[in-house]
Amino acid sequence: MNKQAALKSYNHVHVNAGVESASSHRLIEMMFEGLLARLAQAKGAMQQKDMELKGQKISSAISIVLGLKDSLDVEKGGEVAVNLDALYDYIQRTLWQANIKNDQSLIDECGQLVSQISSAWREMGKSM
Repeated sequence: MNKQAALKSYNHVHVNAGVESASSHRLIEMMFEGLLARLAQAKGAMQQKDMELKGQKISSAISIVLGLKDSLDVEKGGEVAVNLDALYDYIQRTLWQANIKNDQSLIDECGQLVSQISSAWREMGKSM
């Protein structure tokens, strides 16, 4: 097994172990972390003119956004959940546009929005 394959295998096991032991709050936090990482990777791929990798990372980011959207509970979350649902829709559409237009500023905009939501989510977790 080469170094790259070993590292990938370790990361897969590490992530799976983290997911298995995480609370539902922590799982959402991990999704935000993964989303921010994919956005940074997509932007880096744009800068390197690696369009295939850019597309993969944006697609992965959109999948995470859809997962966050699916995790919303409108009955319990009320207006906040409805607003997050609309924001996740906006982020998804903006990422799609970033991919089509190859526009780093759109990725930056999504990253700023996700960072704000993630920060608020972490603060909520401190009071739990």
